[in-house]
Amino acid sequence: MIRTRFAPSPTGYMHIGNLRTALYTYLIAKKQNGKFILRIEDTDTERYVHGAIDIILDVLKDTGLNYDEGPNIGGDFGPYVQSERKHIYEKYAEKLVEQGNAYYCFCKDDRLSKLREEALKNNTVFKYDKHCLNLTKEKIKKKIENGEPYVIRQNNPIEGTTTFNDILYGEITVPNFELEDMILLKTDKMPTYNFANVIDDHLMNITHIVRGKEYLSSAPKYQRLYEAFSWEVPTYIHCPHIMKNETEKLSKRNGDASYNDLIEKGYLSEAIINYIALLGWSPDSNEEFFTLEELIKNFNYENISKSSSIFDIKKLKWMNSEYIKKMDKEKFHNMAYKYYENIPKQIDKHLLSEMLQNRIEIFTQIPDIIDFLIELPDYDLSIFEHKKMKTTIESSKKVLTEILPIFENTNDYSIENLNSLLNSYISENSYKNGFVLWPIRCALSGKISSPGGSSELAYLFQKDETLRRIKIAINKLN
Repeated sequence: MIRTRFAPSPTGYMHIGNLRTALYTYLIAKKQNGKFILRIEDTDTERYVHGAIDIILDVLKDTGLNYDEGPNIGGDFGPYVQSERKHIYEKYAEKLVEQGNAYYCFCKDDRLSKLREEALKNNTVFKYDKHCLNLTKEKIKKKIENGEPYVIRQNNPIEGTTTFNDILYGEITVPNFELEDMILLKTDKMPTYNFANVIDDHLMNITHIVRGKEYLSSAPKYQRLYEAFSWEVPTYIHCPHIMKNETEKLSKRNGDASYNDLIEKGYLSEAIINYIALLGWSPDSNEEFFTLEELIKNFNYENISKSSSIFDIKKLKWMNSEYIKKMDKEKFHNMAYKYYENIPKQIDKHLLSEMLQNRIEIFTQIPDIIDFLIELPDYDLSIFEHKKMKTTIESSKKVLTEILPIFENTNDYSIENLNSLLNSYISENSYKNGFVLWPIRCALSGKISSPGGSSELAYLFQKDETLRRIKIAINKLN
């Protein structure tokens, strides 16, 4: 059975690259009716952020990436939080020591700092010098009995090569002298990420691993661990970077948008998932819009590109607008309603939602679009001049002056009646529609762009406010 895992560190909000990893991992499992597992890798206590685990759980639930095993639902391979698995790792580290594939290291920080300074001075990459590799068993025993702190390091050879395979990059071979003797077990007996993920992936029967391209350099060290234990190596899929532009990676450390940021800015979860699926993966068709179920059906990890993708917020915004247009009207209204808090009570908010649904790209645009409903802007008279509508300040004043008594003499402010009154006026005077409707719209909204036409706006405001705004416009146009 295909078993994949999403194994985030609880270090803050879910950034876009992390969410794409979760999505691809989920799709690989579900495409083959496999299992999608959530594992929390919290061994880096210094970077741990309180509440981050809840954020991870909420995002996966919100996006529909439902896992089959995980920290809050259990499973046959738990615990699913690494800090709760601390007792597991030490015996595997000790086994590697017994085999000669790892060793105790008692080097103190000052010695390691000097090695790093020398490497920097010589313009070389820092690499531990195996200083503690040949300590005798007696010396090791004595140091441990004396309470000297130690770590356990991987013992990588300095000769020969190590080869591993990746779905996207094929067979990769690296010289062993390039491999760092990475720390497997820290002084507090907590495992490093690099060690724990190998142990856990094996014990949880993980068959496919999706992670960022940046982990390619660590893969040879993981390979040597698998070989040391004589374990089967999972299928690797190292995804290309998501870039903010041609030269900079998208990164939460640089303050780039997280999933939660995008939701707060008014993007829909479905649009975000659809868009990030296409950041590095191409379907066999030219289709751009996919539900999660359609992604499961169409996804093929062999179609993931080796090239980096640029996160184009304009493309996401366009895609989001298409999702908004297709939304159920009541759902749209319920989501938009929180932006109507300061709107006058007489405003028909359901109609307002109908006017907005095909107009916005993201929900947070709503306040700027409807602010005129709360207070008439202090507008410039130039808005009444429109070449296409053939309106001028003088013609606008004339139209508004003639429309005012028509609006005063009716109490029926239904859209149907207002349309009838306006159409009669236009017909009787042989005017073009825009010649009349444009100045009314400007008078009521104080903007060159607003949702709805003249009749809809007059209906929203009803009689008193409609007349008040037309009179203000007439006075301004004098």
